[in-house]
Amino acid sequence: MPVIPGAEPYRHDGGKVGVLLCHGFTGSPQSMRPWAEYLAERGLTVSVPLLPGHGTRWEDMQLTTWHDWYAEVDRELRELLARCETVFVFGLSMGGALALRLAAKHGDAVRGLVLVNPGNKVHGVAAHALPVVRHFVRTTNGIASDIAKEGVAEIGYDRVPLHSAHSLRQFFRTVDAELPQVTQPVMVLHSPQDHVVPPADSARVLSRISSTDVQEILLEQSYHVATLDHDAERIFEESWAFVGRLAPDVVGEKKGSTSGG
Repeated sequence: MPVIPGAEPYRHDGGKVGVLLCHGFTGSPQSMRPWAEYLAERGLTVSVPLLPGHGTRWEDMQLTTWHDWYAEVDRELRELLARCETVFVFGLSMGGALALRLAAKHGDAVRGLVLVNPGNKVHGVAAHALPVVRHFVRTTNGIASDIAKEGVAEIGYDRVPLHSAHSLRQFFRTVDAELPQVTQPVMVLHSPQDHVVPPADSARVLSRISSTDVQEILLEQSYHVATLDHDAERIFEESWAFVGRLAPDVVGEKKGSTSGG
């Protein structure tokens, strides 16, 4: 199936500091594109992969599992590590969980994490029924475009395949068990008003990681997809300052071109 226009993966070859950005469940690189372009304009090497089963139609997604999604970001991280001296991983929602697992598995190869409304659990009374219900009901309502800013929409599915939701639940449980292995510097930015991932998920992540260099920032003006919302510029600026603090030589690098694709 062709990729939805605007949902394509994005890459930019910049300097020796790289950033991998991971989008969320049923979403696409479009939710991360302005952030990625902001970083690319400042000379960083940037990669925003399109997760398998995403960016086309929900029927494609139901044929994939968390193993496929994680394998894609793991591959992209290894490519960045091969060409960059320092690599950071940023993530939104499920992308935050993907980032946390990469940090747990790759250790010091990941210099730091920036997480926006990271997911940690599938919520709702139906969550425990997913192993059974998914065999009888194919989909439920979509979760895309939880954005406070008027006139802004996220490219994402309007239906959530329950097979995929079940796999997501398994993935969150896997990552939760691995959180104590995360020791890198972490910045968590989360929205008090989030209709997809409650603040309790960010609190859980912060309480279980072993990192000692931790920043927590509230995004008071945004909903779940904060990277496209009123607080987007703040996210971009705070993440750039985070990179500059942990890789100080990058700030002095010459800006690269802004091309990408």
